[in-house]
Amino acid sequence: MKAIIFARVSSKDQEDGQSIPAQVRRLTEYALKKNFTIDNTFQVTESSSQETRKQFEQIINYVKKAKEPFALITDTVDRLQRSFRETPLLDELRKQGKLELHFLREGLIVNQLSNSAQLLQWDIGVLFASSFVRQLGDNVKRSQEQCIKNGQWISKAPYGYKNVTLPTGAKNIEIHPEQAPFVVKIFELYAQGNNSFQTIALKMRAECFPITDRGKSITARTVEIILKNPFYMGIMLIKGQRHPHKYPPLISEWTFNKVQAVIANHHKTPVQYAGKPILLRGLISCANCGCTVSGDIKKQKYVYYSCGNSRRMCTKKWVREENLLDTLLSHFDDLQLSSKRINEIIDYLKADEIQQQETARLSQHQLNQKLNLTQERISKLIDMHIDGKIDAPTYHFKLEEYKQEQQRLILEIKSYDNGSKAELEIAEEVLFLAQNAKEIFASSKLDEKQQLLRFFFSNLRLHHGSLDVELKEPFKAVAKLQDQTVWCARRDSNPWPTD
Repeated sequence: MKAIIFARVSSKDQEDGQSIPAQVRRLTEYALKKNFTIDNTFQVTESSSQETRKQFEQIINYVKKAKEPFALITDTVDRLQRSFRETPLLDELRKQGKLELHFLREGLIVNQLSNSAQLLQWDIGVLFASSFVRQLGDNVKRSQEQCIKNGQWISKAPYGYKNVTLPTGAKNIEIHPEQAPFVVKIFELYAQGNNSFQTIALKMRAECFPITDRGKSITARTVEIILKNPFYMGIMLIKGQRHPHKYPPLISEWTFNKVQAVIANHHKTPVQYAGKPILLRGLISCANCGCTVSGDIKKQKYVYYSCGNSRRMCTKKWVREENLLDTLLSHFDDLQLSSKRINEIIDYLKADEIQQQETARLSQHQLNQKLNLTQERISKLIDMHIDGKIDAPTYHFKLEEYKQEQQRLILEIKSYDNGSKAELEIAEEVLFLAQNAKEIFASSKLDEKQQLLRFFFSNLRLHHGSLDVELKEPFKAVAKLQDQTVWCARRDSNPWPTD
């Protein structure tokens, strides 16, 4: 009789561990002892619980087409099958006398003449194999649930992160030093509101965006996937449910939510004139109906704006772009403080910085004392546990309590580092920007001008042909200083001078 050798492992790792050669050797020796002629050897790396088993189906078709019977030799029942799904196929060939099954380790042979006891033994073998698969699935499910509770991502790290194996053998995810800056840049560009997935993809390719793990360059679809993935703000999405993860985020929750708002409103902006260089496109809304104000170029050089009137509530009235720009640029004039006034503000902030640093130094000293005390308590707690003076539940409860306190103190200490210095630097940058806003605007490109307008203004509304303008903070506070004859400020959570 001719024989088919069937050796199987479930994964590539098992294959590399020489499991298949060991099976083939044992099964070949068995076939020779039985005086079988080995017709074919199948070395399979696939899970027997898969819905589709291509190589298994290949064996079945091979036996069906043959004119003579075959002995299918395998190591154990679970090497051949782990469910009753394959049993009807195998049993039909057995009843026809075209196939007999040899299970080496069980010492079981099932053929056309097998009695009920032998068939029962075969069924029991399949039952145990099937039960093992279900138990394995339960264990995997419990393991995954525990990983989710621990904030662990159980799949391939998204672009911008990388999977690593620690010296202890544990798996972890770390920030990819080359990819992560591009992910942050993608979010920053889209949050500006004047970029599409496609334009960002083109910009990233121009900046030599690192290829993905699949060796592909960035596309509009890649940008969309990145922008919609909450993993970058510290949340992992599993089966539609959000769970916090333990890995360092690349962006803030505020940035992610802003991007989602831009995406949600992307298709609401009129695209009738999308191919034309319209400076104020998407920046102004109608005060009457709330629709977006759209622009058009007349006589190939004059730009006019009117309500898009998508709600059919307004009568179109066109307004020249120059008139709208005059209103906006006049607000830039309000931001131009005298050099004397700017120096007064900077001197005040520098003096305030010295005071803040002294306060921070005293606070840090007190926090460091508390941190040292907490560390001493942790050390004593460990010694008491080693000496058997406290039980395990009490030890773990108090250890977790002290560690939480330790982390809280460390974070509070870090919050004082360079805080006032950063405030001073930001204040100087904002004052410089406010002082030179008009010149910067005049020398910028179209997309840069749009970004600058979004940075300075909010709630631009077209009302009966005139533009209602509202400055954003902190520029609103800077503009108020123009009306003050004497500047005096008070410190609060916002370091800007107020009335």
